[in-house]
Amino acid sequence: MSWSPEECRGQRQPQGDRHTLCARLVERPGSGSEEAPEPRLGPIATRTASGPALAFWQAVLAGDAGSVSRILSDSSASLAPDSVFDTSDPERWRDFRYNIRALRLWSLTYQEELTTPLHVAASRGHTEVLRLLLRRRAQPDSAPGGRTALHEACAAGHSTCVHVLLVAGADPNLPDQDGKRPLHLCQGPGALPCADLLLRFGARVDGRSEEEEETPLHTAARLGHVELVDLLLRRGACPDARNAEGWTPLLAACDTRCPSPDDAQATSARCFQLCHLLLSAGADADAADQDRQRPLHLACRRGHTAVVELLLSCGVSANAMDYGGHTPLHCALQGPAAALAETPEHVVRALLNHGAVRVWPGALPKVLERWHSSPRIIEVLMNTYSVVRLPEEAVGLIPPETLQKHRHFYSSLFSLVRQPRSLQHLSRCALRTHLAGCLPLALPGLPLPPRLLRYLQLEFEDVLY
Repeated sequence: MSWSPEECRGQRQPQGDRHTLCARLVERPGSGSEEAPEPRLGPIATRTASGPALAFWQAVLAGDAGSVSRILSDSSASLAPDSVFDTSDPERWRDFRYNIRALRLWSLTYQEELTTPLHVAASRGHTEVLRLLLRRRAQPDSAPGGRTALHEACAAGHSTCVHVLLVAGADPNLPDQDGKRPLHLCQGPGALPCADLLLRFGARVDGRSEEEEETPLHTAARLGHVELVDLLLRRGACPDARNAEGWTPLLAACDTRCPSPDDAQATSARCFQLCHLLLSAGADADAADQDRQRPLHLACRRGHTAVVELLLSCGVSANAMDYGGHTPLHCALQGPAAALAETPEHVVRALLNHGAVRVWPGALPKVLERWHSSPRIIEVLMNTYSVVRLPEEAVGLIPPETLQKHRHFYSSLFSLVRQPRSLQHLSRCALRTHLAGCLPLALPGLPLPPRLLRYLQLEFEDVLY
């Protein structure tokens, strides 16, 4: 398969020849082509698994600058510093295919895996080899497989290689085959110095990816990279930039998922830091996406209690609905328990203390069935009613082992079905109803003892009266 210059220009490419993805697509032997197109970025290297080509690649992979220099100086080897290798043939490249495979460099045909020594050196952090190849006039912006060496160095977090490439003239704003710019690929260890270098050499802080239309701030917020978010904001990144789906970086940060129960506390703390940074930079705390999901919806769905309280303190509505008609309280109670950073009893209490509409009584049995293993959720919901609104047969919704484990709470719950609550609780309900419109502001201002104030704010007691 060959591509004409006109077809190549039809792709979204930067000016000139430095990032022409289709320049390396050549006819395979036996394809019927009489003549392969002239390569732009250096000759396609031999595809035999022996001789100078293999020795050259082994030296590059090992970071052996001396051997690389010696082979390039050998005129009989006929190898250029930016020779493009197709590593897709497992028979011919079996000796080092395993090492190259991780680079994931693909051509537009998805039939050839094309890479250059420059890419390998940049992705592996072989700085001396990289300098040598650039001195030999390897093109810093060649992208036979869809990425430049700068993309590879940023993705791998090799800041020294990033600096070498930028000094050699690599363009910090070129998109790769997925439309992502080098700044989008800065993640993991080494991301911060790489991003700082890119910005110093002219990378656009709000440069967007071509398909998702995301800024680097979206990516950093989604990945939970607090230090990188801070850097981007200090360099002028827009905190309210929207991607193709209408998401702001704050929405991306609130959607941070907890990878495992062991990481729950760290995930929530990181999410809080991200949101605090973005809000301090002027991010809209109530910005909705195309589905009218707001940051509060997402934070409730992920179980980030501190973020929920932060957003509520900014004055966002506890009853805003998305297109599906879900309020933040629905989101807190519907999310799968395994995906939550924390159990949502604190989220539910915060929402109710900020005026969230109570759960419809007819839905309480469903909540009981879903959250029976977290009795504090049941407690805080029941304490917003003056009577326990459950059918007597609801006890059958709870597994016997859960009833046994939390027998003190569930005994108090089911003993109050169709029975009057305590006078103290009824007084609490009356006062909360009276202050419903200004509950979060009025309660802390009342001249009450701290213990009584906590009671009015639905402090957990692990029993119902």
